[in-house]
Amino acid sequence: MVDMKIKAAVIDKKGDQFAIRDDIELAEMQPDDIQVKMVASGICHSDEALRKGDAVIDYPIILGHEGSGIVEKVGSHVQNFEPGDHVVLSFYSCRNCENCLKGKPTQCLHYGENNLSGVRPDKTAHFTENGEKVADMFDQSSFTTTTVVRESNAVKVPKELDLRKLGPLGCGYVTGSGTVLNTLKPRPGQTIAVFGTGAVGLAAMMAGKIAGCTKVIAVDIVDHRLALAKELGATNAINSKEEDPVEAIKALTNGHGVDFAVDTTGVTGVMEASIKALAQGGVSACIAVTPNHIDVDTWNDLCVDDKSVIGVNMGDSIPQIDIPRLIEFYQAGMFDFDKTEKFYKFDQINEANADSISGKTIKPILVIDEAYQPGE
Repeated sequence: MVDMKIKAAVIDKKGDQFAIRDDIELAEMQPDDIQVKMVASGICHSDEALRKGDAVIDYPIILGHEGSGIVEKVGSHVQNFEPGDHVVLSFYSCRNCENCLKGKPTQCLHYGENNLSGVRPDKTAHFTENGEKVADMFDQSSFTTTTVVRESNAVKVPKELDLRKLGPLGCGYVTGSGTVLNTLKPRPGQTIAVFGTGAVGLAAMMAGKIAGCTKVIAVDIVDHRLALAKELGATNAINSKEEDPVEAIKALTNGHGVDFAVDTTGVTGVMEASIKALAQGGVSACIAVTPNHIDVDTWNDLCVDDKSVIGVNMGDSIPQIDIPRLIEFYQAGMFDFDKTEKFYKFDQINEANADSISGKTIKPILVIDEAYQPGE
């Protein structure tokens, strides 16, 4: 059975551009579902990775996983939301497996099948077109005018804030900041370098400042992004096109290197540089969605220098805890994520995605409901 038809941006096959269509059929609500009228959605590099086929996924597909909107309906089993609530959407976790019960929803034992299988957790289609399945993303698919999600996908946010700005808190911003605050956990006085000053990298950098790092070093190849990094709190900025970032980082740290590094680029040479720039005993978190590989010197780097290289999914975050924390940092003037954003109309999605790929715009925001007014 079908509840309603919606408008959505569809990728028909690997590598296609987005096609906005108004005949997409949204599945009927289930007892633990929330129906959300979408206000806006960020565009993330993970969306681009799936669009061009860097990960195995079904097509056609509706992407988008940094959504924000207003609750329209709730299922009979929903306890924490009601119509009119403003929400940010994030990934789905089952809440029942061993890892979820340990407080590690990003390590949910069913994470892949629930977020990247293209169907709902009960294996039914989230969306159809002319009766044929259209795959979803993150059990959310925020490049839509209306979607239906599970209660664990949603985080309630204050109604006085501008919903158009908040969607990327559900992925990019919580991934970067969570990698630092939840996983690396630097102590005041330690040092960190962030390679890549996109949305994830800048969030990691701002988190390093919040954590009390005395050196917060931004590395990129684009001067205007490095200038923004300095505005947002980087103590130093390195253009790796103009100087060797490893040598520059060691010069800034008395020859030792940094205690922590975060790579958000997924570029092989840059990931390897993030490891070489570490001090003895340092940790590098490589968190980009990338098909690339790295070559690690297991004797000198991992053994003699006691370095660690780790991966982090979604900043090891618990969205219902971490997103409100980021909002508090934002309200206190400590996490100015909105300085990375630029608004686009929904039908400008291909332009917005191109600007994201080129680096022209750090965080494109699709304004899906143009009638929305902040504070209403």
